[in-house]
Amino acid sequence: MVKKLNTQSAWYAKPTVFKLRDSDMSKKLTHDDLMSLEDYAKARDNFRAEVIMHKKNRQVRLGDNATLYFEDRLTMQYQIQEMLRIEKIFEADAIQEELDAYNPLVPDGDNLKATFMIEYSEVAGRKEALAMLVGIEDKVWVSAEGCGKVYAIADEDMDRETEEKTSAVHFMRFQLTDEVINAINNGAMIAMGIDHDNYYVELKAIPAATREALAGDLN
Repeated sequence: MVKKLNTQSAWYAKPTVFKLRDSDMSKKLTHDDLMSLEDYAKARDNFRAEVIMHKKNRQVRLGDNATLYFEDRLTMQYQIQEMLRIEKIFEADAIQEELDAYNPLVPDGDNLKATFMIEYSEVAGRKEALAMLVGIEDKVWVSAEGCGKVYAIADEDMDRETEEKTSAVHFMRFQLTDEVINAINNGAMIAMGIDHDNYYVELKAIPAATREALAGDLN
């Protein structure tokens, strides 16, 4: 049985400074942003270490079994490079297909984009949970201090749930109003949560380092 959660907590951490590859993180990736397979093989270890460090401030744990992984230009660049490497893709048309698949997860300057994952270690427990959490992807929210909740627009590429169960992975866009963007740019704390009947979580403030990272996604 999935336990109903009622979690209220505040996280605080010192912001960190991280040098990004591109000052305009809302700019979509092109062929020119990608390394050849040979060049990537040489740079992969250092690039991977850089991305892992970058991602640490871009994930928010929502209760025991759900996490938001906020994507940006750098995380998508890494994802594409890894796909090209694994599939040994070097032809221009095939590379463009990967760009077309992953560019929609690059924030546009007025939104936040994330991969939402429901995480259970045991297969049986995950199966039971997914049956009880139908519709959870529409109940995930973000809010800036003094502003209302902004609920996720989920799975715009395809429907990932049925009447019997939801998916363990969803892709989300949080389309922010000018009010929310201005509040975040002026230093407002960011809250997040889930309002599902079987999974209720409220984080009154995400860590300062994560707040700064997400603020960087907004123009």
